[in-house]
Amino acid sequence: MSNTQKNDLSALQNGSDIRGIAMQTVNKEVTLPNQVIEKIGYGFAVWLKEKKHLAVDSLDKPVKVAVGHDSRLSGERIKTALIEALTNAGIDVVDVGLATTPALFMATQYEQYDCEASIMITASHLPFEYNGLKFFTASGGAEHEDIAYILEHADWDAVTWENNQGVTMKKNLLEEYSADLRKKIISGIKTASNPDMPLKGKHIVVDAGNGAGGFFATEVLEKLGADISGSQFLEPDGHFPNHVPNPDNKEAMESIKTAVLENKADMGVIFDTDVDRSALVDRNGQAVNRNNLIAVISAIAIQENPGTTIVTSSATSEHLKDFIEQLGGHQNRYITGYRNVINQAIKLNQEGTHTSVAIETSGHAALKENYFLDDGAYLIAKILIADAEMAVDGKNFSSLLENLKQPVETDEVRFKITTDTVQQTGETVIEAFSKFIQEAPDLEVEPDNLEGVRANTLGRYGSGWLQMRMSLHEPLLVLYFESNQKDAIAQLKNDIRSFFMKQEGIDTSSL
Repeated sequence: MSNTQKNDLSALQNGSDIRGIAMQTVNKEVTLPNQVIEKIGYGFAVWLKEKKHLAVDSLDKPVKVAVGHDSRLSGERIKTALIEALTNAGIDVVDVGLATTPALFMATQYEQYDCEASIMITASHLPFEYNGLKFFTASGGAEHEDIAYILEHADWDAVTWENNQGVTMKKNLLEEYSADLRKKIISGIKTASNPDMPLKGKHIVVDAGNGAGGFFATEVLEKLGADISGSQFLEPDGHFPNHVPNPDNKEAMESIKTAVLENKADMGVIFDTDVDRSALVDRNGQAVNRNNLIAVISAIAIQENPGTTIVTSSATSEHLKDFIEQLGGHQNRYITGYRNVINQAIKLNQEGTHTSVAIETSGHAALKENYFLDDGAYLIAKILIADAEMAVDGKNFSSLLENLKQPVETDEVRFKITTDTVQQTGETVIEAFSKFIQEAPDLEVEPDNLEGVRANTLGRYGSGWLQMRMSLHEPLLVLYFESNQKDAIAQLKNDIRSFFMKQEGIDTSSL
């Protein structure tokens, strides 16, 4: 494979995933054609053999890999090309069809599947023309360096071992996964008058955003006795015609809020496309995402594991830190990226610091008790169990938020980086902003911060904070504000505008 081909493929790396354009649009050319997908399949086979030490070259017992996809329009095409490559390399494939990212990992855990690895075809919440790949073995998800290795070895010439043609079989993974979730919820709710229908009497609205999460309403909640009337966008539709399938999106959260209030439901549940992220709305229409979601699962985890540590991404509220500490837990505020927070939690446990949860404000939440897998459906199941147990005392899951102080204002500004040297430009602006803050009145740099620059506000801005960091997935600088004083953010934005107007290589129109 030529260096040019390698460079072209390396551009598809997106942290610990692969992402690209799978459908041509007016402004975008396809970067994930069939031939590229096939090459990636070969690179994955090489990685399984050389890095994961699986017997891909065994003629007696071929390695078995599960492959599934979300509702994206390009999913079937990519799956077909991928399966062809894997079977050519001597790997047996379990085609699980429509599935979720967490379910694909569980295919490596379920004895009845006996899969050594799995691949999920998804691009999370990105627009319909995108798609991508996530890779798992029984030990967890692929890391950044693993993706680089796969792409570097993405060529048929790298398949040097003798092999037989692999075979393909079909299974309904979501059926197995739903049954597993039902079993866990039944086991967790000890106070149910009808143990087999522990959610009877609960009215729960689900918004799947036309992704892969509709099963949770019909195959989990309804079969456990819940009333799911008013649930919306459960049908898989890769056009995503109703709203962005993203629990961190304001329009999406407003949509599920409206559904809950109109149907007088007890709660609303919303998933992203591949169901590794989720959020809730309580019966009063309050959004339980971002800091609120972290607080809810932290309260549950600390109650079950007193003194435990919660690893979060960096842009979390000071109120959240106080909330966790008041419950007797500890917060480890780490850097953005779901693999980053998960790996930090694993590391802390290995070092002897009991850590129960790794969670980002975006909704990625991974629990130690669940393989540190970021599983949006399992997270909701965990909260449903707590909600049912609290009902004995006349409370519900949102009662867990009673002692979490809420900011008066929040805001976010996203500066597009307009240069070709995105990383360098971003770092230059962040460094300059840090120096600006050090000299600005009523702003103090926060030393306990590992990402970008964070400052606490005081004086005329009241108490609050701001943080600027690089976006993980887009050529952007993200500036987030939180304040406990009305109109303080508008004043602060006005006071820092002159700094940003002087910076080269960024679009300041959003400020």
